[in-house]
Amino acid sequence: MGLRFYWDFYGGSAEGTATHFHKHLDEFLTRNGITGCRTGMLQAGKVQFAAWCEAPADHQAAIAKALRPRREEAVAEPGPTEAQTPDQ
Repeated sequence: MGLRFYWDFYGGSAEGTATHFHKHLDEFLTRNGITGCRTGMLQAGKVQFAAWCEAPADHQAAIAKALRPRREEAVAEPGPTEAQTPDQ
């Protein structure tokens, strides 16, 4: 079972902050050779945005320790075609 980690941001600059964090999240994954993850952003309320990362079991501890997500939820493990998304 995989986990989806969330980093929540609130207020008038929440969207920009979440976008900026998402960029650094992708850079962190690349720099540390962490594969099989999917990332994205969502709007959770009028002034609440979140960056997220779906991580397979073998990378969850490293991501949680280094980036301290605010919340998480269980998700199905990404399949090979989902984990390898070169055009996203």
